[in-house]
Amino acid sequence: MKIRETKLHGAYELSLDFSEDERGDFVKTLHTGSFSEYGLDSEFKESYFSTSKAGVVRGMHFQVPPHDHSKLVYAVDGAVLDVLLDIRKDSETYGQYDTIELSKSRRNAVYIPKGIAHGFCVKEGAGTLVYLTTTVYNKDSDTGVLWNSFGFNWPIDTPLISERDRSFKPMDQFSSPF
Repeated sequence: MKIRETKLHGAYELSLDFSEDERGDFVKTLHTGSFSEYGLDSEFKESYFSTSKAGVVRGMHFQVPPHDHSKLVYAVDGAVLDVLLDIRKDSETYGQYDTIELSKSRRNAVYIPKGIAHGFCVKEGAGTLVYLTTTVYNKDSDTGVLWNSFGFNWPIDTPLISERDRSFKPMDQFSSPF
């Protein structure tokens, strides 16, 4: 597993180890030894997957303390443009974002630490993402930042976005708990 830090401190893109033959492929998505070398939390408590079609934008999501969590996210099918937004007040990159293309063909993942909001879009086809989280979902702690309020130019002209995601406060009105 190769681990590369993104421009947001503590967030990493992981190039996953795999083997491939005429039957298909086999991908290692988690290795606690590698995570430990970088100080990454690998004590995951819950796992989800989402399937989204072309034109979907989801985000920018996170859970507030005390139910805040780190995430490991990877694509098991298709491709998405994954977007990370630093909402940690004391961070050198507060308010900045970074993007990573996650795809089955790239066999990569993203490690997202506490205090980074997460979202993604599907430009074409469909994408299925798996999420591992270090805390259990808590409805009262689940929130986000308005998807189009932090300067990122989403590559979709007319995105399909949930009412919930449209209801989040914009970045310039957001008071970070981190």
